[in-house]
Amino acid sequence: MRKVYDRIIDLRGNLITVAAQGVSLGEVARIQKKNGTWTYASVLRFDDDLVTLQVFENTRGLSTGDKVTFLGREIAASFSDSLLGRRLNGTGAPIDDGPDILGDEVPIGNPSFNPVKRIIPRELVRTNIPMIDVFNCLVKSQKIPIFSVAGEPYNQLLMRIANQTDADIVIIAGMGLRFDDYQAFIDNAEKAGSIEKTVMFIHRAVDPPVECLLVPDMALAVAEKFALDGKDVLVLMTDMTAFADAIKEIAITMDQIPSNRGYPGSLYSDLASRYEKAVDIDGSGAITIIAVTTMPGGDVTHPIPDNTGYITEGQYYLINGQIDPFGSLSRLKQLVIGKVTREDHGDLANAMIRLYADSKKARERQGMGFKLSRWDEKLLRYSYLFEERMMSLSVNLPLDKALDLGWHTLAECFDLEEIGIKKSISDKYWPKEREG
Repeated sequence: MRKVYDRIIDLRGNLITVAAQGVSLGEVARIQKKNGTWTYASVLRFDDDLVTLQVFENTRGLSTGDKVTFLGREIAASFSDSLLGRRLNGTGAPIDDGPDILGDEVPIGNPSFNPVKRIIPRELVRTNIPMIDVFNCLVKSQKIPIFSVAGEPYNQLLMRIANQTDADIVIIAGMGLRFDDYQAFIDNAEKAGSIEKTVMFIHRAVDPPVECLLVPDMALAVAEKFALDGKDVLVLMTDMTAFADAIKEIAITMDQIPSNRGYPGSLYSDLASRYEKAVDIDGSGAITIIAVTTMPGGDVTHPIPDNTGYITEGQYYLINGQIDPFGSLSRLKQLVIGKVTREDHGDLANAMIRLYADSKKARERQGMGFKLSRWDEKLLRYSYLFEERMMSLSVNLPLDKALDLGWHTLAECFDLEEIGIKKSISDKYWPKEREG
């Protein structure tokens, strides 16, 4: 029989304290307000017989005389195929005026997948974005962040990836979204025709911070269930800085001793436990994670991007509306470049980046008024074509066509012997109209 506690000892922000016994960490409690409505909370901390719970919704209307009933189970997400095309909040409740989700209950916050069942990732995730596909390939089951700053089009980049991915399921985990960003994700999925394979878990900026903490766990629990059913799942999370700030806010409310810049010492573990859900399951599906991390003040040494860099397998830097070719890195690209892609892929990508780096020096010489050599002029022409054809996020090309365009760009600016690619490759792929 469930025991009912009729006194709340303390109310602070989204936290309440109850004197209770026999409850467990993460257990869900139901709170009955005096007006007859219900809300839910989960156990966050113990201090002898004092139990601290975080309330999922706004605590407005709660009083110390409200009744708290512990339900004897942890937070769970409802899972079924009816999730596809739906929008839910951090507690898993629909926010699209649709019916409740009926299905299996899937616990959230479980440990990452059994390493014995993991396989080495070897499949390319195509995005049709040259700065990703050509230079820093996304690999199935990879976990990789997009480092950016507020105001950059990182959500639009996620939408493009969602539209063009060959993944079976796309799960969008939105944290701290403004209404226009939230609506943009909906409009994009409907316009692109991908809404039927998309699930959205959304925390808006006006929602309680505790729901922000639940969003990635809900999204990843559902993703794992789809992956176990043999689906390839792409999870797009934005913004992990909002997630970390919600952790910080709750930690401050709980009077925890802060660590670096006010964030709790558990920040690394809090981030890692989510990112490590990325997996390629032997004999089944896979989970690939792309997560936006906005860097406060553009500071990559800030605790959120700093910790993230130790966990993930590379990063994409989105700066001035472009993916930066020098700061970006995919640590798994060597598993697919030249193996599942064309043999010229690696040599071409390296040559193009090297020549673009040289062109930056030529631009500096031009800016300082130095006399330019013929080689400098070639580099300058190449740099403008590279930015227009490769770096612009408006470019939408399949990988093979992007590689062909790369060869044509080199041929327009340089002679064959100037590009530094081994003869066996360049003889095969150098545009024929440039021969001789």
